Amino acid sequence: MRRLLIATLAVSLAAVAGCRDEALSQSSASAPSERTGVIQHKGMPMTLLGPELKVGDMAPDFAVVNADLQPTTLSEYRGRVVVISSVPSIDTPMCKLQTHRFDEEAGRFSPDVVFLTVSVDLPFAQQRWCDDENVHQTALRSDYRDHSFGEAYGLIIKEQELLARAVIIVDREGVIRYLQIVKEQFSEPNYNEVLTALADML
Repeated sequence: MRRLLIATLAVSLAAVAGCRDEALSQSSASAPSERTGVIQHKGMPMTLLGPELKVGDMAPDFAVVNADLQPTTLSEYRGRVVVISSVPSIDTPMCKLQTHRFDEEAGRFSPDVVFLTVSVDLPFAQQRWCDDENVHQTALRSDYRDHSFGEAYGLIIKEQELLARAVIIVDREGVIRYLQIVKEQFSEPNYNEVLTALADML
């Protein structure tokens, strides 16, 4: 009888340990990957969460929201070229410069080219900013709800819970044709490089 109890206890402990290891394994697998050495802010290294995408990859779909809290997905723009400008916060000087520049550039292209600016600012704050700054050529969308864009594109800054400054161009077939993650986040993107890449696609 004693041997049976010991054997039963051993099996139970093994099962518990197995469940614990499985749970830890699943937790580790679901945790986003961390990437260092990609960006910095005023010289301080920052960590990016999520996958490392490359030119030639299929662009992951994502859902961001407009000022009316209605979702916008990348797949809605299939058949058009999409320029995605990712910024940490619209109410900062560098993000203001970046968004104004792409708003100006958007007016020079046909409706077949879509310019999106994405941040985690609240949609209402984005709309207020657009009205105050007279920005209407590029569409501002918010990733505040579930970081769908940031997680899919590996652009969440772990230390700040903001989006990294980056520019992505997706072609008509949904393929990433250009990707620039700005090394020093306190700097603007290389606009000439972006516009050259865009011109080469049209």
